[in-house]
Amino acid sequence: MKFLKKLFKIVLIAALAVIMAVLIINGVVRHSAMPYVLEPSEVDNDYDCILVLGCGVVGKTPSPMLQDRLLTGIALYEKGAAPKLLMSGDNSKIDYDEVNVMKNFAIDAGIDSENIFMDHAGLSTYESMYRAKEIFGAKKVLIVTQSYHLYRAVYDARALGLDAYGVASDLRGYAGQIFRDVREVMARVKDFAYCIIKPEPTYMGESIPISGDGNITNDN
Repeated sequence: MKFLKKLFKIVLIAALAVIMAVLIINGVVRHSAMPYVLEPSEVDNDYDCILVLGCGVVGKTPSPMLQDRLLTGIALYEKGAAPKLLMSGDNSKIDYDEVNVMKNFAIDAGIDSENIFMDHAGLSTYESMYRAKEIFGAKKVLIVTQSYHLYRAVYDARALGLDAYGVASDLRGYAGQIFRDVREVMARVKDFAYCIIKPEPTYMGESIPISGDGNITNDN
């Protein structure tokens, strides 16, 4: 009986320590990124690119969350925040393609194809930031995603050496947000560790300067 009580205490202390660590890391990520999260009115015009992060698509249609990211990114582009858009998302499977959906949406909004780059291997927030710097050569970026996700994105980018700022794209309410908020807590812990270790992304590849022609990233 004494052994079980002792074991219970050990387990309880360990669980409390884990919870405390998770809360501390989440606080660090959020508060580190907060000064770099801007309102659209605070955005200047000296960014290398507007980095729009991918989200779910259904066939060739962006999900409501992705549509709002795209609308926000396009509005910032039209305001003159940056000369290029970088669409970073998951195109790892033949039957699932976020980035072409994103680019086509922007083209339909009247943006020239040459000013829209696609990162077909932005398989995670961390990988999107790593590749924006190392593959596309970006130095100063304006990140667009929903606010719950934006703190981690900005934190990752700055930890990897980008001069990164962010604008939230919460244009409406989204179903399932409680689940995303809970999942984001653990995602921040994971990325906090990644930003210390700095592993390479799943895919690297040749340099694609963001100052060039975005059509080089088109599917052939």
